[in-house]
Amino acid sequence: MRRRSWGRALGRVFGRRYALVALCSALVFGWAGWQVAAHGAVRGFDERLGRDVAASAVPGPLAQFFADLGNTVVALPVLVAAAGWAWWRTRRGAGAEPGGAGSGGRVWVPPVAALGALAAVPALVVPFKTWLDRPGPPRMAAVHEGFFPSGHGATAAVAYGLVALLLLRAYAVRRGRPGKAAAPVARVVAAGAGLLNVGVGLGLVRQGYHWPLDVLGGWCLAGVLLPLWCAVCDRWGGRDV
Repeated sequence: MRRRSWGRALGRVFGRRYALVALCSALVFGWAGWQVAAHGAVRGFDERLGRDVAASAVPGPLAQFFADLGNTVVALPVLVAAAGWAWWRTRRGAGAEPGGAGSGGRVWVPPVAALGALAAVPALVVPFKTWLDRPGPPRMAAVHEGFFPSGHGATAAVAYGLVALLLLRAYAVRRGRPGKAAAPVARVVAAGAGLLNVGVGLGLVRQGYHWPLDVLGGWCLAGVLLPLWCAVCDRWGGRDV
């Protein structure tokens, strides 16, 4: 009975669809971390692939531009600007609706939760980097140890993923449909965020800052934090997407 009660409570707070995405992401992260720690066959393939990408014909300046997008000094201001605009737009669009997203002070939940999710990235990345202590690509050999998961990859995935989600919530309120964002708009925004993060990951590997598996680990952490943000907003901030 107690186990079922905890299961129902988790389902109410986290949501089954979000829990499924987070669980799958955590499992992939665990598999990748195991391969890194055990020097598995995938790690060997990963390092060969990383060297091939680093020596590829992808233009260096373009790769560096995308790699820099994973830096906190770039991603944080973008997220702060999006969170501020979404807060203002949601408050303006739904503030007059009784029980809507703009009433009862709940309008601040999505922006604050977004900043909290980004702040959680280093808290998750640093312990795993220290524990696994994976050597980096040749270019980073003399810098430090501990490259799995990629902090830049996780920062970009969380920050720009949250920007997309915040914009979709604000768009839904502006359209007067706080329970749903238009599917075409959602697809375009999701595709844009996805392509941006692919560019960041490719840039990190092409410039020799990380192995591909490091980037995958960062994306997996985002796959846990983004569903958690959605669940928090659905539970305490009103369902706007």
